[in-house]
Amino acid sequence: MKSPRPSLLFFLGLASSLVPIPNAGAAAPPLPHVVDFNRDIRPILSDNCYQCHGPDRNQRKAHLRLDTRDGLFSSHEGIRVVVPGKPADSEIYQRIVCEDKNERMPAPKSGKTLTERQIGLIKKWIEQGAEWKGHWAYIRPERPQVPTGFETEFVRNPIDQFVLARLKEAELRPSAEADRVTLIRRLYFDLIGLPPTPAEVDAFVHDPRPDAEELLVDHLLSAPEYGERMAMVWLDLVRYADSIGYHSDNPMQVSPYRDYVIKAFNDNKPFDRFTIEQLAGDLLPQATLEQKVASTYNRLLQTTEEGGAQAKEYEAKYAADRVRNVSTVWLGATMGCCQCHDHKFDPYTTKDFYRLAAYFADIQEAAVGRREAGMAVPSARQAAQLKKLVDALAGLKQRLDTATPELIAAQARWEIEQRAPTQWHVLDPVKLTAASGTKLSKQPGGIVRASGKTPDKETYTITAKTELKGITAIRLEALEDAALPAHGPGASSNGNFVLTEFKVSAASGTKAAAPVVLKKASADFSQEQFAVANAIDGKNDTGWAILPAVGKQHTAIFLAAIPVGTKAEATLIFILDHQSIYPKHNIGKFRLSVTTDPDPKDNLSLPDSVRTTLALPPAKRSEHQARELAAFYRAIAPILQPIRDRIASLEAQKTDLLKTVPTTLVTISGSPRTVRVLPRGNWLDESGQVVSPAVPEFLHHPAASEGRATRLDLARWIVARENPLTARAFMNRLWKLYFGQGLSKTLDDLGAQGEWPTHPELLDWLAVEFMDSGWDIKHMVRLLVTCGSYRQTSQPRAELKEHDPYNRLIGRQARYRLDAEIVRDNALAISGLLSNRIGGPSVKPYQPAGYWEALNFPPREWQNDKGTSLYRRGLYTHWQRTFLQPSLLAFDAPSREECTVERARSNIPQQALALLNDPTYVEVARVFAEHILKEGGSSVSDRVRWAYRRALSRPPKDEELHVLEKVYAKHCKDYASDKASALKLLSTGAQSVCKDADVVELAAWTSVARVILNLHETITRN
Repeated sequence: MKSPRPSLLFFLGLASSLVPIPNAGAAAPPLPHVVDFNRDIRPILSDNCYQCHGPDRNQRKAHLRLDTRDGLFSSHEGIRVVVPGKPADSEIYQRIVCEDKNERMPAPKSGKTLTERQIGLIKKWIEQGAEWKGHWAYIRPERPQVPTGFETEFVRNPIDQFVLARLKEAELRPSAEADRVTLIRRLYFDLIGLPPTPAEVDAFVHDPRPDAEELLVDHLLSAPEYGERMAMVWLDLVRYADSIGYHSDNPMQVSPYRDYVIKAFNDNKPFDRFTIEQLAGDLLPQATLEQKVASTYNRLLQTTEEGGAQAKEYEAKYAADRVRNVSTVWLGATMGCCQCHDHKFDPYTTKDFYRLAAYFADIQEAAVGRREAGMAVPSARQAAQLKKLVDALAGLKQRLDTATPELIAAQARWEIEQRAPTQWHVLDPVKLTAASGTKLSKQPGGIVRASGKTPDKETYTITAKTELKGITAIRLEALEDAALPAHGPGASSNGNFVLTEFKVSAASGTKAAAPVVLKKASADFSQEQFAVANAIDGKNDTGWAILPAVGKQHTAIFLAAIPVGTKAEATLIFILDHQSIYPKHNIGKFRLSVTTDPDPKDNLSLPDSVRTTLALPPAKRSEHQARELAAFYRAIAPILQPIRDRIASLEAQKTDLLKTVPTTLVTISGSPRTVRVLPRGNWLDESGQVVSPAVPEFLHHPAASEGRATRLDLARWIVARENPLTARAFMNRLWKLYFGQGLSKTLDDLGAQGEWPTHPELLDWLAVEFMDSGWDIKHMVRLLVTCGSYRQTSQPRAELKEHDPYNRLIGRQARYRLDAEIVRDNALAISGLLSNRIGGPSVKPYQPAGYWEALNFPPREWQNDKGTSLYRRGLYTHWQRTFLQPSLLAFDAPSREECTVERARSNIPQQALALLNDPTYVEVARVFAEHILKEGGSSVSDRVRWAYRRALSRPPKDEELHVLEKVYAKHCKDYASDKASALKLLSTGAQSVCKDADVVELAAWTSVARVILNLHETITRN
């Protein structure tokens, strides 16, 4: 070896991690005939070199980049990193084969290693000319040439030609077509997430038409359940949930968004439109209700109501969450790390991250605290009812606002009456008492003054005599006094009072005092939430108060239901109660008066502006004053009372109707918040550069728009033809939905750390076809599920097990457990319990009591739903992020705190326990058993065969039949000797038990049904 190289290569050695190790396993596959940089070389460099010689400028050593063409082919002090055609002159190759550990790239302490095959790939790549390519996912896809020369029945559309070409390279052949029973079950589970009925299976199996499968696919794509099946996938991506996630994890109302997603898939809304409406539906011209509902997407993130949370911290959290989600969902990019530093493997920068966040800075929301009530989203029927009510109200209000000669004359008379003064008579108290020790004293002019100690609560009793007859109202004047705190009129430290109750009783002659009913109260001022009417409501936890208008006199008038005092002198007894939770809030100085005016003027309830206008002669009133006075009178005019009553009735109907209308959080745009780069993601550090909305610098940029770019600009860029990522990301996931794994297995990362597609040309062909079709999702689904590759059996052949054990070359179909929601839906459908209602609010099927015990602020308990809501599809189950419904959790449903591009598929004991013991499955088994007894025939074997056909679309094998016959016989014997256990089993669930059922027989068949529902085959998509 040569002597030590300059420092550049020392740093290159530290970073590149390319240490050869012996091949300890089986023989490595041969090197490809032509080494492809993206497929073969870039993954090696990304895994081993990019951390120190990649996009992250803060971690880059020796100013050397190996992720760019210029960096790989650069020369430093006469030393060239890569010399095309000459491995011996290429420093990168010399370092990876160096035997001197001080010279080897990298230093052994790095822990990174490189296999002999990887070294061979690098050498052969250099020998073949070291052709460099930009990362495949960042190059705009072009429609590739479809491979030809495959004249076989297997080929049903171009997809199959790409698959066959790849299999031919590996010297493999495709598998045989699956039988029709398997195929129809596969299509049903894949397209609508439900099993076919025996009748549907028979019809398809015996359908002689050559296009029977295509016709079945079209039927399923038009079924409303198709939208539900697709929504399950999309809701994982956008992290849809019914709770806010952080801290108390309280509920949030967003179910209309789920309905929007279901409808969008059923209507085959073009994906570009689907994208634009979710990201920026509120910004579209004349946005429809549906488009506003779509914008709920922007509100699906986790939020907090924690009182001590810092608003700026959560603004940063929300911004980062939105960037992570939009970049993963639509771009297949892992931008999360860019919150703190430049991406270590891809060209995304920290500035890119915050510029993307700036698109969402206009969303108006509370950083901390409860979400707003949301926008009402009525159904078509509710909308029609609302329109009818609104139209009727508009007509009545127009009549109310229309001046008529009769109304004008009535207003003139009313004005004269209002200007006539009410004659008030001040009462002279003859007895003053206070229950809790306050000293009450009488002062000239009928004034009562409280002095001495001020207790926390107090009751004044004032007795006065009067010879007045026909008293119609009482006036209470709370008077200011310089000796009171804040000049009163209350005795509390802030001058306020709370009069919790004002009561009057009257006695005449020898008759005992009787209560006086007070029908109405008015005051010149009332504190918010402390209206004077509270003083006559019979409650001690309400009352009349006057904060902040302390330090001045206030007056209240109480109208008697019937006149008081009709014969001799009357004794009036007044009780002023101060029982508020606020201590010492007692009236400090007051006066009582009465009137016998048959129509006492309630001027106190008039607005100040109305009183001012009434004091003016009509000729001196401004036009505004005249209009205001007329409007006020129409609101109280007796001749308009029938119209006001009708309006009140319709308003009440409207309010009741709106209570039944679902609401959803939607996006409301406003003045954008300032967004700056947060150094190392620290929300406390405001030293970073202020940024404006923009897409990642290295990707194609949209045409400049006038002013600040918006979410609408972002959405349009995401689905622009020039964007290389969106169509690929979507089609890669769609492929996974129907073949078990993506063409690139890393569904969330199309970047350098993602997997090179097994069929890159096929992925590009699908992406271009998707865009060329007008972003037609059903068109692409139809292509995928009608191709020959899809129709293959999932049974692995020996050569496939040996050469393609993970089925990356698609030499067969895939077999895997159903998703959590579909496991439950399948059981409900088999039993006949499944509700077929589409859309609507979330529901709460059975859940163990106490499961939510740790939920606080406030504490709450899951309340099982009733009726058909118990049997709705799992898609509609209430999604509590911190405490996911246990049955869904057992089958790997995600919490949806973050975007989920692919669910785990575990195989754990809890799943069998859930299928055997969850009340849903026990109840399903019992109802299934009732059908077995009623429809399955008379013999045990006939009934087992019927049950198998219903659950698995096939007859049982002889050994399966014999096992279940034994299960039935054993449980018949057990339950015959223990009917209490049989009754307990049959009582599980809300569905009533068939009245004429034999308890022992039904319990035994319930056990058989539980076995069938727990079979691996029952919960497997084959």
